[in-house]
Amino acid sequence: MRGHLGQTSTAELAERARRIRQSVIQMIAPRGQGYVAQGLGAADIFATLYFDELRLDPSRPDWEERDRCILSTAHNSAVFLATLAERGFFPTSRLAEYTTDGSALEINVSERMGPVVEATCGSLGQGLSVAVGMALSARRKDQDHRIYVILGDGELQEGQVWEAAMAAGSYGLSNICLIIDLNWMQVEGDTDLILKMRPIAEKWDAFGWNVEFADGNDIDQLRAALDRSRSVTNKPSVIIAETLVGKGIEFLEGKKSHNMKLPPELAARALEALEISR
Repeated sequence: MRGHLGQTSTAELAERARRIRQSVIQMIAPRGQGYVAQGLGAADIFATLYFDELRLDPSRPDWEERDRCILSTAHNSAVFLATLAERGFFPTSRLAEYTTDGSALEINVSERMGPVVEATCGSLGQGLSVAVGMALSARRKDQDHRIYVILGDGELQEGQVWEAAMAAGSYGLSNICLIIDLNWMQVEGDTDLILKMRPIAEKWDAFGWNVEFADGNDIDQLRAALDRSRSVTNKPSVIIAETLVGKGIEFLEGKKSHNMKLPPELAARALEALEISR
């Protein structure tokens, strides 16, 4: 048995994602600026992973049999930390510390948070390499946990990603599941205007990966893609999950702002919109 897989209703996951989005706004609002758009966009991915897919025990974050989840896009920290708090790894009251001096709740997720953070990936493109090492170690120890990686689409421009992809495919690391948060946004703007990445699926297939697709804001599609990936036993899997930046707050949806300004009046409107959507 792999824990609680598939035991959470879609409605409950959607509500978890809504609450995570609320926390993202509340965490960033006092700063007036932050990683809002991508956090809102990825909330459904995080809710599905942490409340339906990953084998975890919040009371034992270093449990040896846990699934590992690596946030390669470490700057997308608000949604990640909000998810951990929602899942019960630490009190939600601690989210008020986000980015304050001396707090372990940093703008880039780091291992200062303790074992709940599997790897510090402040430089983009590193997460998959770490996952390859973890997956090889698990295989040698005959352990059945899985290693999940959340990768930003802008990270696909990093050569290290493709070195790791080649290694994982060559070794047939079926215990790796990579989720690409495909929001078509990076710090300089639209990814297509910076460095074209298409065709994405064909690249991963050529490197020996099982390729799945999902609307990253459709929880049922995400669950189905994760289910299919788990059944593949001879190669690593990648889920290409297209997300909409600003998802869940209509007047922010589609606004590509890597480090969005969030003045008090805008934050208040956003929280009101999320409350209405309950």
